[in-house]
Amino acid sequence: PALRMALQTREQHIKRERATSNICTAQALLASMAGMYGVYHGPDGLTRIAQQIHLLTTTLSKRLKELNYKVIHDQFFDTLRIHLPDGVTVKDLERNALARDINLYYIDKQSVQLSLDETTTLDDLHTLLEIFAVPVKGKTGVLEQVAKGDIHDGIKRTSDFMTQDVFHRYRSETELMRYIKKLERKDISLTHSMISLGSCTMKLNAAVEMLPLSWPEFANLHPFVPLNQAEGYQELINDLAKDLKTITGFDEISFMPNSGASGEYTGLIVIRAYHQSRGDHNRDVCLIPASAHGTNPASAVMAGMKVIVVDCDEKGNINLDCLASLAKEHKDNLGAFMITYPSTHGVFEEEVRKMIDVIHEYGGQVYMDGANMNAQVGLTNPAVIGADVCHLNLHKTFAIPHGGGGPGMGPIAVAGHLVEFLPAHPVIATGGINGIPAVSGSPWGSASILTISHAYIKLMGGEGLTYATKMAILNANYLASSLGEHYDILYKGKNGFVGHEMILECRNFKELANITEADIAKRLMDFGFHAPTLSFPVHGTLMVEPTESESLGELDRFISALVAIHKEIMDIKNGKSDPNDNPLKNSPHTQLEVTRDDWPHPYTRKQAAFPLKWVEENKFWPAVGRVDDAYGDRNLVCTCLPTDAYKK
Repeated sequence: PALRMALQTREQHIKRERATSNICTAQALLASMAGMYGVYHGPDGLTRIAQQIHLLTTTLSKRLKELNYKVIHDQFFDTLRIHLPDGVTVKDLERNALARDINLYYIDKQSVQLSLDETTTLDDLHTLLEIFAVPVKGKTGVLEQVAKGDIHDGIKRTSDFMTQDVFHRYRSETELMRYIKKLERKDISLTHSMISLGSCTMKLNAAVEMLPLSWPEFANLHPFVPLNQAEGYQELINDLAKDLKTITGFDEISFMPNSGASGEYTGLIVIRAYHQSRGDHNRDVCLIPASAHGTNPASAVMAGMKVIVVDCDEKGNINLDCLASLAKEHKDNLGAFMITYPSTHGVFEEEVRKMIDVIHEYGGQVYMDGANMNAQVGLTNPAVIGADVCHLNLHKTFAIPHGGGGPGMGPIAVAGHLVEFLPAHPVIATGGINGIPAVSGSPWGSASILTISHAYIKLMGGEGLTYATKMAILNANYLASSLGEHYDILYKGKNGFVGHEMILECRNFKELANITEADIAKRLMDFGFHAPTLSFPVHGTLMVEPTESESLGELDRFISALVAIHKEIMDIKNGKSDPNDNPLKNSPHTQLEVTRDDWPHPYTRKQAAFPLKWVEENKFWPAVGRVDDAYGDRNLVCTCLPTDAYKK
């Protein structure tokens, strides 16, 4: 049995400018970590933790009142807002707190706030009480935790929660470790083989780059800690910004956007602010190529712009005549042009500067989507081609792990005339003098993971980064050249080369042998490979990006797998294999299926599970066999509560 996520295609790829949002990444890795915390503690453990936090908070509240401080709220869980008595100033408390290496939240001249959590101890409470006792010449005395909290029964939760069996089963570290390992064994990863989704998720994340993330000096700082207590962080952020400005050729960086899609939205809002500052409130038309990633039109609509699609030619390039015609037609309202370079079709568009000149001629600004910067770094940059703003996916080009739903970072880089509009923040002074409102809760996004990109850039240096770009392009062209005899490469440049990725044509196999791109993707599992990008940006195709991270031996194994699959397709076409009962249509093959007593298929077990000799050395067994995707999408199984639960 298997659980399958229905309607897996990103909404933006289907609806584009009609999508309900531009969000295309859930931070599932962090959710998994939080989920395992819940699995280990279960509802009873979490309740005990919550009760302990509340009892400590109640104890603190009681003792503060004895010291003549007023706790504003009668009902609280872990947070106290405290009104200071006459004669006590916030400065008094701040001085005492800093002397004990503690930060409080100073709301105004007469109020402070603090929160406790599961790491708080009675010793911590004693230190806090000392801070509050000194200004009123009070004594802390012996501190004992209260036995009962102050939450009224009327607002206490009485319903069951976390009722699923998994939250009640694992209560020792050994049990939990084995459970996590059991799940991990079902997932293919870079520890097994190359993942041809490319820099989007799967370039190398070296262990040494990841190490500083766990250092408490970076990991344990509150996002709004006073800046004089975060000078090392500031140095890292400024140093990384300097490097990214050099790489992009732009004048300034904002780290605030938390994802690539957020970066798109932020960059477009900055462009709108620029136009509005010049009195051009009408400039709200955004030209976007038909080849663009679905988040581009979704972000433009979120930014209040009207999307107009620019056609592509038969070679996958943006049609320059169409672009020029649309730019001229909308010259009075043209706000922006969004372009990905190299294109989502995997081609360096040779007329990119002409396109950008056309947009500037008619008063528009150019937003370059930085999704494919892995093919630019050190060789060219957005400023060289004439763009005005771009976002950088640090979780792609600059080595932050994104596989499994790791946190994203989508900072934007801008030319000089847009610097004043970079997003500001209500708590920490950052951004431009006429900055747009904040686009995330923290002034520098998910700042702790900036340590990864900082380490990556410093370890590689300019020479290493440039070499990586060259290798990414070389690897892609090696694959294209090796696979070209068996699969048509949908788009190439005029010299016959691809950029950093290629699109393999699979639609012809449907007519030849009734084989789809999904069949090929599922058969790759039997060879131990994760599927490439499926049916994007062109339906019925596979998009492959090897990045610079893979060795020649691994590239050759991937090539041999796809060549073997092509031979299996030809065997169906030529009548050597059954058109309905063949390795492709039945893939992937599980260990349980291959070891069953009877074998009902006309091909051998070896061809099913070990189609090439090298597969035997490091076999990865898929956890489940073929799932009927179409049936799953049409026959949804609701995991919600029974309908009776919703009756009033």
